[in-house]
Amino acid sequence: MRRNRNAKIVATVGPATTSPEMLAKLFAAGADVFRFNFSHGSYDDHRARFEAVRALERETKRPIGIMMDLQGPKLRIGTFASGPVEIAAGRRFRLDLDPKPGDATRAHLPHKEIFQALADGTDLLIDDGKLRLRVLSHGPDFAETEVVTGGKISERKGVNVPNVILPLSPITDKDRRDLAFGLELGVDMVALSFVQRPEDVAEARKLIGGRAGVCIKLEKPSAIEHLAELIDMCDAVMVARGDLGVELPPEDVPSIQKRIVRACRESGTPVIVATQMLDSMMASPAPTRAEASDVATAVYDGADAVMLSGETASGSYPVEAVAIMDRIIQRVEHDSLYRNILDAVHPEPEATAADAISAAARQVGHTISAACIATFTMSGSTALRAARERPDVPILGLTAKPSTARKLALLWGVHWVLTHDISTFTEMVQTATEAARTEGLAEPGQRLVITAGVPFGTPGATNVLRIARVGE
Repeated sequence: MRRNRNAKIVATVGPATTSPEMLAKLFAAGADVFRFNFSHGSYDDHRARFEAVRALERETKRPIGIMMDLQGPKLRIGTFASGPVEIAAGRRFRLDLDPKPGDATRAHLPHKEIFQALADGTDLLIDDGKLRLRVLSHGPDFAETEVVTGGKISERKGVNVPNVILPLSPITDKDRRDLAFGLELGVDMVALSFVQRPEDVAEARKLIGGRAGVCIKLEKPSAIEHLAELIDMCDAVMVARGDLGVELPPEDVPSIQKRIVRACRESGTPVIVATQMLDSMMASPAPTRAEASDVATAVYDGADAVMLSGETASGSYPVEAVAIMDRIIQRVEHDSLYRNILDAVHPEPEATAADAISAAARQVGHTISAACIATFTMSGSTALRAARERPDVPILGLTAKPSTARKLALLWGVHWVLTHDISTFTEMVQTATEAARTEGLAEPGQRLVITAGVPFGTPGATNVLRIARVGE
């Protein structure tokens, strides 16, 4: 089941793909990580899907990552007395804490934190930015606004407050219950919504306690101001372009995406590009040319993974969506321009032994035309540094810890194999060459580059590089 590509695919599981048979089809089509969206579905649904993925893992003998995506705080307006109302540009509209149903002049906004953070002139976006209100005056329980962009407004529509840091934790009471359930199941990665500042990630890490990796979803412009610090604090990053596209002008999103991907590549942190990648495949068996180009751009930029959301969760063509995404990635990575573009922004090695060894492994692998680079790792740090180099030969990740392989199933270019603990150099070479041959990465007589840490089994101690030849 080795993929013929480096970038990975994250597929969201939902009503269209909840059965074990459909999950198996998604995996066969190219899904490497399954995302469980806890904004939807019951605990029984998630448990059944989890067990189906783990059964598939045992059947295919390949580590599969499971990511739980927390809902986070959902900011919404209240109800309306007589259904949807039309509000025209230039009119006044009041938002307040009064729970009475709204009308054409006012609406309930049950979030005191928003009123606490407002300033005169702040814009409020309703219904994914379809309506725009500008704050004229405000108090601790109200905001008088002018309608800048009018239209129809109906109950429970979402509210965005761009360019404002709200005094809200990204983890609600519901998220805490969901997180406890997911960690009990044994998810590999937790995606954290509504990240605004480093303190949000610190809070999540404390709750998770090392039982899973932390993936931050960058969907608030305020988070971009703390980009470097946030990347340092997490295990993976998701470019959540849906909410970014609401709070930022659409023309700003592409450059922000490239900035995030480049920053993650420099730090060696896995990065996922997500949202509306093949959105037309919700109802069509083929994507638009623009969508294919969107996926390709993320791959050319060197993203670790690209993600499908509604396309696989509730779309009419979930397997086809994964299959075409797989083909797009392969086509890009076989393009003669791909390597030139990838290497044009190649980050310099950091001044550490691990980076020195990983950079040398990349160079040696290229110089001797190695079949692959084999990396022994316990914590995953050796594989992370190897992938940061974006070598032009495959990476074989060897670990005795299934949790490491699952957590890093979205890591660029790494084909994971579970193995036993090693204790000698002879065992290191034998295990690596046998795995490379068994997995179809090397033929007898070919050479491979091996990196590891000595003493063996010491996390983060990459300090050995060895060239070995595959025996007959």
